[in-house]
Amino acid sequence: MDVQNKPVVVVGAGPCGLVAACELLRLGVPVRVLDAEPEPAKGSRAIILWPPTLEVLAELGVLTDAEARGVRAKALAYHMGDGKVLRIELGSDNEPLLLPQEETGRLLVAALEKLGGRVEQSTRVVEVHERGDSVVVHAMGPDGVESIEAAWLIGADGIGSTVRQQSGVEFAGDAVPTTFLLAEGELSGAFDRNEVHYFLRANGVMLLSPLPEGRVRVSGPIAPDLPVTEETAQRVLDERGPGGLRFTTFTTLGTFTSQERIAATLRQGRMFLVGDAAHVHSAVGGQGLNLGVQDGRNLAWKLAGVIDGRFAPAVLDSYSVERRAAAEQVVKATSRMAKQAVVGPIGSRVRNAVWALLDATGALRSWYAPMLAGRLTRYPDVLFGTRSPRDQRRGRSRALPQRGSRTPTWVPDPAEPTAGLRLLTLGVSGGDLDRAGRALADRFPGVLAHEHFTGRGGAGFLLLRPDGFVADSGASIEALTGIDRALSVIAETSNSPR
Repeated sequence: MDVQNKPVVVVGAGPCGLVAACELLRLGVPVRVLDAEPEPAKGSRAIILWPPTLEVLAELGVLTDAEARGVRAKALAYHMGDGKVLRIELGSDNEPLLLPQEETGRLLVAALEKLGGRVEQSTRVVEVHERGDSVVVHAMGPDGVESIEAAWLIGADGIGSTVRQQSGVEFAGDAVPTTFLLAEGELSGAFDRNEVHYFLRANGVMLLSPLPEGRVRVSGPIAPDLPVTEETAQRVLDERGPGGLRFTTFTTLGTFTSQERIAATLRQGRMFLVGDAAHVHSAVGGQGLNLGVQDGRNLAWKLAGVIDGRFAPAVLDSYSVERRAAAEQVVKATSRMAKQAVVGPIGSRVRNAVWALLDATGALRSWYAPMLAGRLTRYPDVLFGTRSPRDQRRGRSRALPQRGSRTPTWVPDPAEPTAGLRLLTLGVSGGDLDRAGRALADRFPGVLAHEHFTGRGGAGFLLLRPDGFVADSGASIEALTGIDRALSVIAETSNSPR
């Protein structure tokens, strides 16, 4: 059996595993999704879907349904101890959708089934090992143990990942020594339900976030030995909130803790890690689910291209390097935010003064909001392997987004969906760059699609990846020559088995 006829096995049917499976199915790759639990997970859990995740939902055809079930956050409101409110208007580029994780999961399962897949519940993976050009997966299901021969294996099975443990990958890091209250339900009293509120008080920090159907989430650090009762939740709301708000019902009441860990590698041979199996961090900022979804988005187009013969296997080497870099950026940012949440009275005054300064200088709008939204994530320049110093410098333009940055929001949607890279040339239609771009796409069919865009001033080009990042950019024909060499590295030219 050749690799094209073997499925990719995805272990874990949370949002991250489901996205990886859906993206592969969308690209024509057969997939089996195995999940140990008897039914999909319940509960709100991760509630913030930032724009890059919404892009994935749009690709899978479920964004409209998600928006109908969720709540848009138009701004972040930071309530300072002196009564001042720092309000960050997010704008359409940075607005998240607030949607309980169980609803996100339902939508992704529906997308999976529409694409011809299904989740095999009550199927626990007990052993995995590589054998030649396959991964053998032993899974305990309702009918006993099954041995599955897979082309590749994706571990999306959470912090205690069997796939990670079986592959021997180290998961270094530590627990975050903070206990957070989590209370959800309905409130009486008035507050702006189009905003996510953060109360930065001397006696503690508190999140107040709207949820669908008139519910809210209240969360904040508490003493680990404090009894978790309705009275405790109300007291936290009274002491740290705006006043005049009361819980009238509770749907969730508990605590949670977190850890900061990143797997030593996110790829071991034919096995990959995504989501919490690959990295975990503080829940502050609502980054976790979003980070894992982008793992699946990054991996799927590369893996599909290798399986169907368009890309050389070496393209998969970039997955771990890029996604570990993204995870390190998120862990660093969330760790800093989490530490600010538990400072004492003196530290809180310093923190609030710094926040006021950031607001006065415009940094909260220009830097902080895009950072939370995932717009500032950067990849190292590894997709095309090691480039010569000359190619690194050739034709670079500071006016255009740089390699490894997010695709800018002004870029138009593609005329047709593509499973490969997209070359967008800019400037005069029919000019040198336009003609060179068409010629380049002709040399790399299936790998590169070309479009010309005249709606942006100045000549240049962007080489865009399917996962929302810039692979390269430049302003000259000379720079486009470097693209030719880069594409030769990742384009498959051999008919040998993969």
